[in-house]
Order: sequence, then structure tokens, then C-alpha cells
Amino acid sequence: MMKSQNSAIGRSHVVWLDVVRFVAMFTVVCCHSTDPFNFYPGEPPANIDQIKFWGAAYGSFLRPCVPLFVMITGALLLPVKGDTSVFYKKRISRVFWPFLIWSVLYNLFPWITGLLGLSPEVILDFFPYSGEEVARQSLGISLRYIAEIPLNFSIVDVHMWYIYLLIGLYLYLPIFSAWVEKASEKAKLWFLLAWGVSTLLPYYYQFVSPYVWGGCSWNSFNMLYYFAGFNGYLLLGHYLRNHDWSLNKILLVGIPMFLVGYVVTFFGFRYVTALPEYSEELLELFFTYCSLNVVMMTIPVFLLAKKVDVRSEKVKSLLANLTTCGFGIYMVHYFFTGPGVVLMRVLHVPVVLQIPAAAVVAFAISWLIVAVIYRLIGKNARYVVG
Repeated sequence: MMKSQNSAIGRSHVVWLDVVRFVAMFTVVCCHSTDPFNFYPGEPPANIDQIKFWGAAYGSFLRPCVPLFVMITGALLLPVKGDTSVFYKKRISRVFWPFLIWSVLYNLFPWITGLLGLSPEVILDFFPYSGEEVARQSLGISLRYIAEIPLNFSIVDVHMWYIYLLIGLYLYLPIFSAWVEKASEKAKLWFLLAWGVSTLLPYYYQFVSPYVWGGCSWNSFNMLYYFAGFNGYLLLGHYLRNHDWSLNKILLVGIPMFLVGYVVTFFGFRYVTALPEYSEELLELFFTYCSLNVVMMTIPVFLLAKKVDVRSEKVKSLLANLTTCGFGIYMVHYFFTGPGVVLMRVLHVPVVLQIPAAAVVAFAISWLIVAVIYRLIGKNARYVVG
């Protein structure tokens, strides 16, 4: 998730983007720490309602995490410089090997727990979404998941969904860049307006009709299809890098914008989870990253982080190290978010604090592991942790 930023640092190091990256990195770890709250594994305890409430509260608040990463990518890489083939080789190859290695490790983990004689319930502590098939701790199942890596992620490495998206964005960037480089500021705003309209479509599809603007059973590509998706966040990051808001405007416009987006996200998610039955798609509806409510939350966070003035050289050094280790942290952290929550419960940390506390533990351990790998194998670490 961080690789585009990592690679670009050498050509143009922007400290405030390091701040955005830190916010994005910590919030994505925090977001995954909500999984055991929103999908409670095992027998529900007496305080399950409190657990569900805080899972929804934090899960809603943290939705900007992934959009921020895409915006950083757009801010740093648009327009793309140099030859397209060189761009592809540099970006995709440095993402591919860590992605493959860690995907294999995650998918072998259930089988390894069986070899160690651990209970299948341990797998739920690590990966709350894992089900009965994973609990069999079978090598055959693990190998099947590994064989399916070229097609999609599995139930034990769900965070890898973003890497498929990231590779797609890399493939798309040089093509999109040709337009961005020549487009006027007005044309970019028109694109962002069309994209903004498209962020309402998830709700139209759910509550009105599955088809709109030429979409039908034989055509999935409606009128605004080509403006929809994460490419809007790419352009938004590029645009906001070059256009600033005053602090007063952020406080008077941006903060209310965030709050409106949050209210829609939180109460929408609580509405869905209160239903007697709901599909996975409906469950994720108000958490959808390319939805207007999440866009409204993301813009103020990006602009506010842009205002942070880092003067300490020590802090700048730490942020730069996070840039180097960021992709590896993303690869590693999902092994520790679930156990982090288990640890907080064992220590009887108040429920309201368990998610951020678990995220701090998972984030710190992941960062340490990646830093040690870099220290031990130097430049070759890029094949393991990016």
C-alpha cells in the first residue's frame, strides 16, 4: 500500500506527505484491529453490545485510511515521469515479491498451527473472519488458497485485497497520467465532479435499482463507469497537493464535512447490523471506500495533515524510516492485530481503549520486525518487505 510513496521519496521528499502516510498507516492497522469487534469470534460475552458499538464507532471513524494511501500515490506519482516500461518494472516488481511471500505465509499459517498442536480456535484469535474450512488446519486447503493467489486473496489474508488494487493502479497510472499532464485545472475539477456523483451509486444500486444510465443485464459499464473507482482518489491527491485550504477553512468547512460523513457511515453501519439478516455487500455498504460519505471524511484529514509543520529532525527521521518500512508493515501487521486485541482483553483494558491500544502494539511490533529485516539483509529486504 505504501510502495508508490516509498519509491518516490528519493526524487521528491515531502515531509507533510510523510505525516499523511503515518496517519494512513496507523489508521489502517487500527481499522483491522476493529475486526474482532465487528465480527466477534466465539461465544458472545455479556458485554457484546458494547463491543459492537465501539467496533462500529472506530470502524466508521477510520474509513479514510485506504483512500489516504491512494491520494498519496496520486500526489507523488501524477504525472508519471519517464518511460512506461521502466515505471512498470520498478513499481510492480517491488510490490510483487513481498506480496507473494507474505500471501504464502498467511495461507500456510492454519496448517502450521496444526503442526504445532494448537487448537483451531487460535486461528480465530488471529483472523476473525476465518471459518470452518480454515479450522481444519489442512495442508490441502492451504495449498488450494496459495494456488488461487493469482485470482484473489483468501479468508486469512483479506488485507491483501489492496495489493491487487495497487497493481491495477500502477498499470493504469501511466495511461491516466497522459491526460492529467495536459488537462486544465477546470477539466480536473469536472472529472472530480463526475467522480463525486459516481460515489453515490452504491446507495442507488442498493436502495433503488441495480441499473442506471445504460447499465443493464448485458452491460455493466454505465455512463459514469469510467469516472468511478479509486482513480478519483488518485486525481484528488494530485489536485490537493497543489491546492491548499486555510486552517480556518478546514476548521469551518472541513471538520463539519468530516462529521457529516462520519454520522452517515456510523448510523448506516449500525442500521445494517441491526437487521435480522443482511448480505456481505449490504454489511459493507456504508463502509465502502468509494462512497460520498467516506470521501467527505477523507478530504479534511488529508488537508489537516498537510498543515502539520514538522521541525524536529528526529521526528523527520522517524517518518522517513516509516516510509522505508511502510509496505513491509502493511504486509506483516495482520498477524498481530487479532492477538493485540486478545492481549488487551486479557489485561482488562477498558473496551473503549482496546482498539487503539491493540493497534499501537501491532504497529510497533510490525515496524520493529521490518526494521530488523532491513538491518539483517540490507538491500535484499526489498524482496521480502518491499
